[in-house]
Amino acid sequence: MTVSSARPHHADPADRAGAGRGSPAQDTGTDSDWAVCDACHGVVYRTRLRRALQVCPDCGHHHRLSAHERLSTLLDPGSVRQLDFPVAARDPLDFTDTQPYAERLARARAATGLDEAVLCARGALAGRPVVVAVMDFRFLGGSLGSAVGELVTRAAEEALRTRTPFLVVTASGGARMQEGAHSLMQMAKTGSAFARLRAAGVFTVSLITDPTYGGVAASFATLADVIVAESGTRLGFAGPRVIEQTIRQRLPEGFQTAEFLLEHGLVDGVYRRGALRPALARLLAAADRPAPAGTAREPLPGPARQPAPDPAPNEPPEYVVTDPALLPDRAPWPVVKGSRELERPTVLDYAGRVLDGFEELRGDRASGDCAAMVGGIGTLDGLPVMLIGHQKGHTPAELAARNYAMASPAGYRKAGRLMCLAARIGLPVVTLIDTPGAHPGIEAEENGQAFAIAESLCLMSTLPVPVVAVVIGEGGSGGALGLAVADRVLICENATYSVISPEGCAAILWQDPSAAPRAADELGLVPERLLRHGIVDGVVREPEGGAHTDPGLAAERLRGALWWALRDSLALSPDELVARRTRRYRDMDGSVRHGEALCSARS
Repeated sequence: MTVSSARPHHADPADRAGAGRGSPAQDTGTDSDWAVCDACHGVVYRTRLRRALQVCPDCGHHHRLSAHERLSTLLDPGSVRQLDFPVAARDPLDFTDTQPYAERLARARAATGLDEAVLCARGALAGRPVVVAVMDFRFLGGSLGSAVGELVTRAAEEALRTRTPFLVVTASGGARMQEGAHSLMQMAKTGSAFARLRAAGVFTVSLITDPTYGGVAASFATLADVIVAESGTRLGFAGPRVIEQTIRQRLPEGFQTAEFLLEHGLVDGVYRRGALRPALARLLAAADRPAPAGTAREPLPGPARQPAPDPAPNEPPEYVVTDPALLPDRAPWPVVKGSRELERPTVLDYAGRVLDGFEELRGDRASGDCAAMVGGIGTLDGLPVMLIGHQKGHTPAELAARNYAMASPAGYRKAGRLMCLAARIGLPVVTLIDTPGAHPGIEAEENGQAFAIAESLCLMSTLPVPVVAVVIGEGGSGGALGLAVADRVLICENATYSVISPEGCAAILWQDPSAAPRAADELGLVPERLLRHGIVDGVVREPEGGAHTDPGLAAERLRGALWWALRDSLALSPDELVARRTRRYRDMDGSVRHGEALCSARS
């Protein structure tokens, strides 16, 4: 194969190609069995360093891996088959700086044993097929030239042709100067390839390794469905030195590191090298296509569980009540207080008990990561689903860290991003609702809280996949509804769902917060009344004393309820799903019509 490449466009990472924090550990010069860590300068036994996947056991620094080394750490042994795409080498500008471009290419090939700065292959990761494009920073800083763009695009097209998940592993200083505008065009070419994968619903994952800058960062590195980064990786459009020299701006501590990007909602997860393969395996497993209606997959390894209940078609399990006559008419205020019990299971508690292989995805890819809104991919007894919900906590400190489950606009935008991903790859969406309401602060208003919730309502109404919502605690106002436009809406026995909190209603209508118990009674926010009015389709009975008294049993019941709620929807086409959801909300006019909403949802 003959191909082409050269030095990176941005100088910052390229200047450190042979030394510094990203370079391989250096030999001591006296004994080849030992190496010196470039970060802490400690002497490390080379065999120990290899066993640690080139991660310093003393300081944790991740040294760079070659493309071949990266493939061997990620893919199953014996599964790798290199994709030998024929790509012609070109020097479109006949470029020469201190030496001709053609000579640079020849030297890079001789030094690395590679034809170009990217290696494409097919293989398996934990038994699941995957197409991989892995960049190698040793080859002229992993720069993006015409050949690299062509190879990445060919690999993407192979993934599209075979409907195989596509994994791209990046390491690049940026676009290739020696090819001028030809290099720039590769950003558009690879971007178009990822757009075709997205339109076809082929799952894509980007693994960002150190460093990833410039034209690669601004194209295929950040276009994947899921973006994960290796610990300590730097990602950005312009390097720190370019920023400081251009606009004289002082940069924050840890600027552009993976951890910084995670905090700012730009990547889904950050992992140490040893945890990357298991995390990617969970993502590929959970993003697998759902089984056809009426079939079941073999569950992924996980805690021992009782088999999912298998009631007769359309019949709920015994602990899901769809007839309000079977429920006692309780005083609402004690239910309100019970819904706020700190020990009630949270969304993440349920994620760990109800789903196998749950992998949290973070960030709205625009402004931040809202801790009050969580989401990710997991499997419900073998059925891949996207789980999204409001996250509280069990202690005052956890509540404060999660902003009391009051999501910001970034939270609803993150939820929307995950719903769109679910729609693209065909995953049912499950939402768990537990919030006193959306965050009402100044910053939330400045960032468009009302707009974010409105967009979520619009998006959920048109999702072409099954959607089930469950109120597991407090269902407060529009903040709750922002996750509750669904084919079926369930509520736990000691949860509430209302247009406003009882305290807020009392303060407005009676000018007396102490009238909250009366307001709760008037608002009709308890499950039995909501079921009678057709607001919800079923009530999930909790263990005696509440879900917090037996979280395991509560989780088993929620799991069975979700299966019941999803069962009919899995057999419907996207058009049928959207039409049924439209009818459900079109028919809500405030009349007491028990059963009509549920019957309409089933029809």
